[in-house]
Amino acid sequence: MALCEKEDAMKKTGVVYLVGAGPGDPGLMTVKGLSRLEICDAVVYDSLISERLLDSVRSGCRKIYVGKRAGCHSMKQEEINRLLVELAGEGLTVVRLKGGDPFVFGRGGEEILALTEAGIPFEVVSGVTSAVAALASAGIPVTHRALSRSFHIMTGHTLSEGGTLPPDFDAFAKLSGTLIFLMGLGNLPLIVKGLLEQGKSGETPAAVIHSGTLPEQKTVRGALKDIGQKVLEAGIESPAIIAVGEAASLDFSSTVKYPLERCRIGVTGTDSFTGKLRRQLESLGGWTECLQNLRVESCRTGKPMKEAYKKLASYTWVVFTSANAVREFFHGLLEYGHDFRALGHVKFAAVGKGTAGELFQYGFRADYTPGKYQVSDLAAGLKDLISRSDRLLIPRSSGGSKELNEVLDGTGASYDDVVLYDVVLSRKKTDHWKEALRRIHYLTFASASGVKAFFADADEELTEALSGLKVVCIGDVTAKALMEQGKKADIIAEAYSIRGMADAICRDWNEEI
Repeated sequence: MALCEKEDAMKKTGVVYLVGAGPGDPGLMTVKGLSRLEICDAVVYDSLISERLLDSVRSGCRKIYVGKRAGCHSMKQEEINRLLVELAGEGLTVVRLKGGDPFVFGRGGEEILALTEAGIPFEVVSGVTSAVAALASAGIPVTHRALSRSFHIMTGHTLSEGGTLPPDFDAFAKLSGTLIFLMGLGNLPLIVKGLLEQGKSGETPAAVIHSGTLPEQKTVRGALKDIGQKVLEAGIESPAIIAVGEAASLDFSSTVKYPLERCRIGVTGTDSFTGKLRRQLESLGGWTECLQNLRVESCRTGKPMKEAYKKLASYTWVVFTSANAVREFFHGLLEYGHDFRALGHVKFAAVGKGTAGELFQYGFRADYTPGKYQVSDLAAGLKDLISRSDRLLIPRSSGGSKELNEVLDGTGASYDDVVLYDVVLSRKKTDHWKEALRRIHYLTFASASGVKAFFADADEELTEALSGLKVVCIGDVTAKALMEQGKKADIIAEAYSIRGMADAICRDWNEEI
């Protein structure tokens, strides 16, 4: 068969990638795994998968939850096998996203057998197993010279209905090194009893790690004789991993401390903004979740902007109130048929450092940027720089602040305030979105339009969820829009920028703890 015929055949039958998502922290997902997510048409995912990973899939990708937790199975394994075959049979590129590694109690082998029988091509992309990563996050090395020369992993929940341990447990219990039990918290008393009966000393170090690698991680340390009682007293719940052996006595927890350690922050805004904000917050140790995606809906090819590009020579200033405006303006400039030479006579004003930085990416320095990054300060500064002979172009969003207009009207200078883009909701909120509100500490807003979109379908459940967290606004205009929705901003950034928001959250979080 020719190469092109083979490729056509693969497209017709589709392909399935069995991808390990790692132990929970999205930063521990492999680069190869992410690359498969970015190209898939459908993702079939389990519990304990970071929602951050699902943000990596392209628009239109089908997201199918088949999660399993102790006592609650969303879909039986046979049904999952059948689903994978059906999706690939439609010619789709499918990612089967599994917690940890597909072959470490992930039942990846069963899915591969089903795919093989159906003639579906597949690839396995290994992931970081929680059996190693969760312990490492708690400061427990699975091996350590003179203490543990090996480690052994057993599932803790495949016990018989009669409450007895698996037949091979006796041999497992006699092994040296570090013994690791996944998914076994509910059977901890039985596991401890079995280990003691097989000769382990009651003084043998033991540890239980809840939600390893995540902000809510908790570690309980003890010995076999008292670990069960300590876990009860600490209120530890699943998911949790049990470690037994001399290495469990060690505590090599990270000594690097971050200002936003264990802090969960929900972000809202466009992909461009939230991407930068999340990177800033995560560099400080924060854990972020995107709770609302907004997208820029361009108006740059509309009649008003075409007219503005047509008479570009008549303007003396171009005023930018956002980085989005800069990007849209220059894209439209080239599409209209101009190039950057058409702007040689123009001065530029930018509302803040971020907007000025975006302008610089196109080769232009801002002639004016106010000390405080908000529209009112931009307007006040421009008032002293322009005269009646000036003509200004203000290409911005439809929801732009009228403060700029009010100040410019008093100068006598002429200006064109043109709608260049709209910011609209990219996707509807889901039940997960409401659950996320209940587990975060802060919620951020970067624009008035973002606030309006967020509260578009507000209900009592939303109001209740917001009562348990602090709301952070990038500036006064955004805070005013929030107040119009009946909610006062808890924190307003002193510097109206991504760095300003991050600094404000850091100060508040460290006061809290």
